[in-house]
Amino acid sequence: MRRLPGIALALLWAATGTFAGPSRVVSMNLCTDQLAMLLAAPGQLASVSYIAQDTRASAMADAAMAYPANHGLAEEIYLLQPDLVIAGAYSTPATTDMLRRLGVPVVVFEPASSLQDVRARILQMGQVLGREEAAHALLADFDKRLATLEQAGPEAARAALYAANGFTSGSMTLAGRILRAAGLRNIADELGYAHSGHMPLELLALAAPDLLV
Repeated sequence: MRRLPGIALALLWAATGTFAGPSRVVSMNLCTDQLAMLLAAPGQLASVSYIAQDTRASAMADAAMAYPANHGLAEEIYLLQPDLVIAGAYSTPATTDMLRRLGVPVVVFEPASSLQDVRARILQMGQVLGREEAAHALLADFDKRLATLEQAGPEAARAALYAANGFTSGSMTLAGRILRAAGLRNIADELGYAHSGHMPLELLALAAPDLLV
């Protein structure tokens, strides 16, 4: 199978306006997995990462079971004969570098750190899949749902984001911004965690949050 490099695909699309999108797409990152599952045309998505099928990490684990899983290895992805691979910025660089050397187009998505970044990633996925109309529809639904949420005020309940090993997220993270958009105050902000970090269990207990997430 002869593949066009990623830049050639982009130039073809820009020059002709007729690029319909890749027909066999492999995703090797949880975030791109989920965006691709929401936007890909039937039969367009050939594989998602194995993490997408893990109920402990994935919000769409059931849907992901419909796709073959990959483990981010260059050999297995190449044998799937993709005409596009989508990856995250922190996906295995050795894999993406090898795939590019083999002539497989790779598009890397940067992580989202705000709700505005989420909007941009939705549009980016629609663009690389040739599914702009579906992306705009998904974005409109995203904005509509977001507008119905009550933003956190001074009387809002106090919540703590608390994950394995005491990991917490403050207001400068995507998780923290989601918490605020959901109408909750984040105790991490009170305790000086603007970004992410380790919160000792004792500190969590003393903060006495109304809700533990």
